[in-house]
Amino acid sequence: MHRAHRLEKYLGTGARIYLKREDVLPTGSFKLNTAIAQAYYAAEEGRTTLVTETGAGQWGMSVALAAKMFGLRAEIFMVRCSLEQKPYRRHYMELLGAKVRPSPSTHTAIGRKILGENPDHPGSLGTAISDAIEHALGNPSAAYLAGSGMPHVYLHQTLLGLEIAQQLKTTHGEDLGVDGRGDHLIACSGGGSNLCGLIGPHLRAKADGADLRFLAAESTAAPRLTQGVYAYGRTDLGGYTPEVLGYTMGESFIPPPNHVGGLRNHHSSALVSLLRRERVLDAVAFDQRTALEAGRLLLQTEGLLLAPEAGHAVAAALDVVAKADAENAEPVIVVLASGSGFLDLQGYNEVLLDA
Repeated sequence: MHRAHRLEKYLGTGARIYLKREDVLPTGSFKLNTAIAQAYYAAEEGRTTLVTETGAGQWGMSVALAAKMFGLRAEIFMVRCSLEQKPYRRHYMELLGAKVRPSPSTHTAIGRKILGENPDHPGSLGTAISDAIEHALGNPSAAYLAGSGMPHVYLHQTLLGLEIAQQLKTTHGEDLGVDGRGDHLIACSGGGSNLCGLIGPHLRAKADGADLRFLAAESTAAPRLTQGVYAYGRTDLGGYTPEVLGYTMGESFIPPPNHVGGLRNHHSSALVSLLRRERVLDAVAFDQRTALEAGRLLLQTEGLLLAPEAGHAVAAALDVVAKADAENAEPVIVVLASGSGFLDLQGYNEVLLDA
């Protein structure tokens, strides 16, 4: 848990800002929390291969490492535009022995169908999920691993929220915010696992009346929670996943290519959507420039370079601080630093430096 003293000083705020740092994990993101668990269970079942999708590559890196830990093979379908933007994540996976394919993929029937309709399709998490599930279904020795969106993934990620109060007190010697949990808990939201992992352990307290604020920060490239409709839909384009009730942009929606691969989902998960619909969860959306500007400010003040996805959470925190200052409030704000940005420098460069 990192207190952002210099950022607070720069902003001239009385609010206290804490970063829950998952960027320091071996693969550079929170994704390893569930990758290890799922790989373990796959190995216990006698599976020999792990198959999954990945957007920006953080999940794929974690699966590649977890597979190696348990002596398993890894086959990963990575969203095409992210694969082109972030080649070093692919190199990391391949160093661990993983097979990495672009999505849409010529290796699957659904991938070939999508490419036949649009040879320049940039890919999305919807296409990558379809590729991965189809490939896993055709291999009895394979286990499909979900990187987000599913209850068991959220359960693994509750490590994030469970650690907050303990880390705040251990690191800073006092209870901070509501029952030591902070006042505002903020995370970016793509599939929803880092968000649900952060707020999940604190839902009961909020239901019992605690004045906790939960905030999801999404991308304007896929603004499901802020502009989507609440309806049944599938989370993949090939129709392999069951229909899920949630906020959606529609299955035909293709998020524009950008440097925020982990947030380019057309359909939000059932749990995140329900929390939003019941007004337990607030949501805001930012374009990639705003998110990357927030990331640059954090680098310049705290020396921490976060992934563009996490930059959305930082941008949301800056808005919360501005509102608190206007109201003369001094809340405790916990921001989930979900991933490192060192392999996202191309995005920072193209958007902020070359523009």
